[in-house]
This record gives sequence, structure tokens and C-alpha cells, in this order.
Amino acid sequence: MTGGFRSGVVAVVGRPNVGKSTLVNALVGEQVAIVSDKPQTTRRDIRAIRTADEVQVVFTDTPGFHKPRTALGVRLNDLVSDAVEGVDAVVQVVDAAAGVGRGDAYVYEHQVASADTPTRICAVNKIDRIRHHEVVPQLAAAADLGDWDEIVPVSAVGGIGVDTLLGLLEARMPEGPALFPDGEVTDLPTEVRIAELVREQALAVTREEVPHSVAVVVDEIERENGIARIFASIVVERDSQKGILIGAAGQTLRTIGSRARERIEPLVGDRVFLDLRVKVMKEWQRDPKALDRLGF
Repeated sequence: MTGGFRSGVVAVVGRPNVGKSTLVNALVGEQVAIVSDKPQTTRRDIRAIRTADEVQVVFTDTPGFHKPRTALGVRLNDLVSDAVEGVDAVVQVVDAAAGVGRGDAYVYEHQVASADTPTRICAVNKIDRIRHHEVVPQLAAAADLGDWDEIVPVSAVGGIGVDTLLGLLEARMPEGPALFPDGEVTDLPTEVRIAELVREQALAVTREEVPHSVAVVVDEIERENGIARIFASIVVERDSQKGILIGAAGQTLRTIGSRARERIEPLVGDRVFLDLRVKVMKEWQRDPKALDRLGF
């Protein structure tokens, strides 16, 4: 390897809820992808950019790959398939706390094994949540999934092994110019990042029956005198879900708005007035036209 600048793209894949987004955020050093404890939180192929003096790594955080039950699920799986094509490395994240199993083998078989990439790495995540003597069996189970260049135990939350994983990836990036300008951390439009921050808080405060049915669309942004007025719609599938999101006397919706506003203000650099409305779009996850309107 010569001393020239290196750059490349890394696809981060795995089954739902293994901690892909948390790991990507840890690798780039700030929150780009939203996180929650709900499966299928990630619904876009989010690019997070890490730039150092001599290397730039573009991480593509992907939705959890799974056996789809809805039109949305099919589209999310298609995003994963597209993300692994022609990249410089694929990182499959597995969950040591839940145990490496059939879901991980399904991801490896359908996405990693056939990926056109020179580097395959398995990140065995959440090792902070298991006992020390349980780590080696999970690493062995990860090794049994397939042919890896590296297997790295990590804790995305605790930071364990993250620098090791980053170093391995940086060393494998090919020589080439930066793919994004220095200082950029994602290619997501501001409106999409705002919508995701609102959805993150909606997921955090609602019950189990709501999360999969929530989508957020930013309808309009007005800026004047240091204030950003943001009008956004939270879309659900049923009237009962609308009631849950609004809450008694509107308290739940106000909580979502207040928490989201704290995250949005550093992003836009202005004080934020956030106007949230809840709308019902029947069975939107199964309706291709509705998915188009919502940007999926």
C-alpha cells in the first residue's frame, strides 16, 4: 500500500435489531442513523461518512434483512441487496447476546456470500451483555456462518472493539480520492434527517403495536429571523394508533415534539418551532402507491 489517499464504501448488513445503526454511529463518531430497541427501525440505506487525514470510509447502514411479510418489507430487502453490490467491504453484524443463529445464516446466504466484494468481516456485537466465557462460543458460531476475512468482537454501545474494526476497514480501502467533501457526515437531505429524528422519538414513547406502522414526512420548512418552522406529518395505519400517538389531551404528541426538537435544533442551527400532525393512511405498508408517496 502506497502513501496515497484511500477511500471506499462499506455495506453494514444483518438481521433486524442486531445493532447495525448503533455500530455505524460509533464508527463515524456521531449519530447519523436513528436507533431504538424496536426491530426494523432503519428503513433507508443511510450513508455515514468517516473522514481522516489519509482515508475516507463511507458506511451504508441498511435495514434489517428478513423474510418480508409486506410490500414495505420487500422494498427494504431490495435496499440491502442493492447496498452490497460493488462495495469495498461488507460487515455483517450479529448479536452475541441473542445468540448467533438461523437468522444470521439467512443473511449470510442471501446477502454476504454472493456479494461482489473483496472483504467480508463479521462484527459480533453486544459482547458487553454476555459473560466473558460466553464470548468464544459466539465467535465460533459466527465463524461457522461462512468464509470471513476477519471476525471482530465489539460492543457498539460500550465502544469495545470499534477502533479495531475501523482500523481493519480503513486498511482495506483502495487508493482513490475522497468520495464526499471533508466535513460531510451523511448524504441524507436535511428533511429526511428531521423526519427520522421525529420517528426516533415516536418509537421511543409509543407502545409495541405502533412502531412498525409509523412513518414521518416533513411537509414544509420555513426559516426566518433565526427560527425554523417545521411542519411534519406522522403517518399511521389505524385510527387507534393515531389516538395512541396523540395521547390524553395531546400529551404524547407534545412529548414526541419536545424530544425531537432538542435533536433537530443542533442539526439545523436555528431555534425550532415543530408542528406535528398525525394522519391515518390505511395499510400503507402493504400499498405500493402509498409507499411511493412516503418516499420508500
